[in-house]
Amino acid sequence: MEGFLSIREAVNKYIDSCESKVNASPVKLFVKAMFAGMMIAMGAAASSVAAHTIDNVGLSRLAAAVVFPVGLMMVILLGAELFTGDCLMIMATAAEEHSPLQLVRTLVIVFAGNFAGAVLTAVAVAASGQFDYSAGLLGAYTIKVALGKATISTSRAVVSGVLCNILVCAAVLMALCAKDIAGKLLAAFFTIMLFVVAGFEHCVANMYYITAGMVAAVNPQYTQAAMEQYGYTAEQLSALNWQNFLFENLLPVTIGNVIGGMFVIGLPLLYLNREQRTEVCTVKEERHERSILFGRNTASAGR
Repeated sequence: MEGFLSIREAVNKYIDSCESKVNASPVKLFVKAMFAGMMIAMGAAASSVAAHTIDNVGLSRLAAAVVFPVGLMMVILLGAELFTGDCLMIMATAAEEHSPLQLVRTLVIVFAGNFAGAVLTAVAVAASGQFDYSAGLLGAYTIKVALGKATISTSRAVVSGVLCNILVCAAVLMALCAKDIAGKLLAAFFTIMLFVVAGFEHCVANMYYITAGMVAAVNPQYTQAAMEQYGYTAEQLSALNWQNFLFENLLPVTIGNVIGGMFVIGLPLLYLNREQRTEVCTVKEERHERSILFGRNTASAGR
């Protein structure tokens, strides 16, 4: 197609791009993942600023949703590595472009890099004094968001994670379909806006949100504002801790993100485009054979 790639072309293009991911050095992959964690965290931080004074839940989420997608836009255009989007690598694994072990290795490194980037950004945002906005109300709101995520039930966290990564992976592939920057940005914006308005759970975003909430909870001004504004007790605020962060939210949300990205989007799209993928592989093999033959003929002529 002239203006954009078909979904079949985009799927095959994504599969081809996975070779560079699995063959990248661990250090470079980790740094690219750190950038992605930072970018998603910055989108999350700015979305909290946009939403923190709005009482209406729908309008608050809409305000956040207008800002948050900028994070994924930066990830897409700057070539950073995001765990949720990289769940689509299962397509290349199933197409036998690389081994399951290579997939796991890549995702583990990317997850660790995303975590490092998001956590460092949360600490930097707190150090910047941003939580003082609105007489500390932003700090209180940051605690509120984090507490809500840290105390979510396991089943809800998993299902919400599934729904989230259906949309994130759709955004990644839709952006890949576009051939110009404007198309890529629009594809990312509206799809990510949808998941933020819906309130679904994204593991990398939560790396920022919950860490930022725990950092804010160390400040008595913010905790006092949270108790006054939202009616929390000290006992309720104590639930905002690393154990709940890692095991009540991050683990089940990550499982849900993996299910949504790999088994609801990735493998079905590979199945729907398997015939096209076979044709592409055949063409590649023919080109490879011709290049080998041409090389031999050139070598013979040289002798």
